[in-house]
Amino acid sequence: MATLTMAKALNDGLRAAMERDPKVLVMGEDVGKLGGVFRVTDGLQKDFGEQRVLDTPLAESGIIGTAVGLAIRGFRPVCEIQFDGFVFPGYDQIVSQLAKLHFRSQGRVPVPVVVRIPFGGGIGAVEHHSESPEALFAHVAGLKVVACSNASDAYWMIQQAIESDDPVIFFEPKRRYWEKAEVDLDLESQPLHTSRVVRPGSALTLVGYGPVLKTCLEAATAAEADGQDLEVIDLRTLSPLDLGPVYDSVRRTGRLVVVAEAPSEVSVAAEVAAKVQERCFHSLEAPVLRVTGFDTPYPPSKCEDEYLPDLDRVLDAVDRSLAW
Repeated sequence: MATLTMAKALNDGLRAAMERDPKVLVMGEDVGKLGGVFRVTDGLQKDFGEQRVLDTPLAESGIIGTAVGLAIRGFRPVCEIQFDGFVFPGYDQIVSQLAKLHFRSQGRVPVPVVVRIPFGGGIGAVEHHSESPEALFAHVAGLKVVACSNASDAYWMIQQAIESDDPVIFFEPKRRYWEKAEVDLDLESQPLHTSRVVRPGSALTLVGYGPVLKTCLEAATAAEADGQDLEVIDLRTLSPLDLGPVYDSVRRTGRLVVVAEAPSEVSVAAEVAAKVQERCFHSLEAPVLRVTGFDTPYPPSKCEDEYLPDLDRVLDAVDRSLAW
């Protein structure tokens, strides 16, 4: 057992994967000598060399295209995109090539590429540095999409993603990089594409992922003081969604609030709400509510506290659901 920040847990997870398999490569802008803008790859080039930790040009399409070619040749590339908003120059390669080759080849050509994307706001940065584009990838058939929320999951999920023969878009909540948690380095956590109940409860189900999971847990703690027993579920996987634990929870509580930083329209939160309504309609005691970012481009940093879902907005939704 070790106490690690999420950034260090990711670093250790990458290191473990590289030690096990010489075909694992890390590539991206400033990942080598600098160790990445968030220092997630710090020390990897020194220990594994420039042939396995590659500093690339500032060209996301080139990074993804090169990774696709390497994967076809049997390597397992891990691409770092510096910030969420920088991924779009490589979006065509991801959607048109990376997502389709395994299916197009009838399974004969696996494309085991992991694309790491720090996402979300809360660090006082400008647009293109604070976005939540996960729904754009979750909607693309052929991609797997996951989001870690704590150091323990970060350590194990990055290794599981690298071992997958499917391309995985790996979202990392950048404002949680420096938060510490206990990580069992010997006991592997649950399978990659599964959600998890992180706090049992009986009055209402609160679902989140990535950076807002901590906000959900804080809301459950605050609600407990008012006698409200909230169950908190971490989705962890956004495509495929694992909603079995959510259905089970809603059938007991009768109420659901979904929290996410991304805008609400055509979002992961919207999909969760729709599927719960389809599967658990007769168990619902109140409409499914969503607490999300607003349907605008990300605001200037001095306004981001008004944009991001916070404790007050989550508790307001909880109160409205319980009062229905």
